[in-house]
This record gives sequence, structure tokens and C-alpha cells, in this order.
Amino acid sequence: MKFLTTNFLKCAVPACDSSNDNFPLHYIGEKCQLQQDESLEFNAQFLLRILDRVDWNAVVAVAHDLGNSSLPAAKPELPREPEQLSEEQMVILRDLHTLFVQTSIAEGEMQCRNCGQIYYIKNSIPNLLLPPHLA
Repeated sequence: MKFLTTNFLKCAVPACDSSNDNFPLHYIGEKCQLQQDESLEFNAQFLLRILDRVDWNAVVAVAHDLGNSSLPAAKPELPREPEQLSEEQMVILRDLHTLFVQTSIAEGEMQCRNCGQIYYIKNSIPNLLLPPHLA
């Protein structure tokens, strides 16, 4: 599961829909196995578009869960078009590419901050199916 995917997952328990603690899920860092795939090509335009859509606070929280506390608290301000990027901004975008696209969670556990439901990641696939008593 790509790191970027963590920004789009929330608890599947219906009772958690009314809570703000159902997103982002808490990633249990010591149980998460990360992988890097450096073969994935850098696409500046994709990253600039997706950066507008991510919840930056969730990105920072999940990165922290996984042991990365180096992200700034505020979302980087970048131009909308790749041609307008300065060299410094291009470095930031390449770092985000490494985090969002090249970093995957191969195995691990995610937990709802509201109800405590645990979801497992196996073979890079998150399982958000609920047991019948919670569905």
C-alpha cells in the first residue's frame, strides 16, 4: 500500500462516521514494514495536483506514526505548473515523490483512533472488511 493511500483510508465502522477521530488511522509503527521502490518515475505534475487534495495534517501524523518526524507542520506552497518550480521547490517535490509514491507499507497494522478497530495490511493490501458484528 503506497504511503499516499493512507490519506484516503478511514475507519469502516459505521458508528465512527460521526467522529473526527476515524481519520487518519493510526499506523502502529513497530508493526509496519516499509518498502522503497525507486523504479517508479517522478511525475511533477501528478504530485502538484495530488498535493492540493491531501490532508496535510494526516500526512504528517501518519509519517510520524511510521517514524518520520522531518515533515514541516505546514503544507509546502508550490506553484501549480512544473515549469514554475525553483530548484529548491523541485527538491521538496522529489522528497514528496519518495514519500508518497515510492514508499509502501508491505505489512502492518492500522488502528482507528476512535473505536480501536485494528485493520491489517498484508502483501501491501489493506483489509478494511469488518467482522459481521461491526458491519
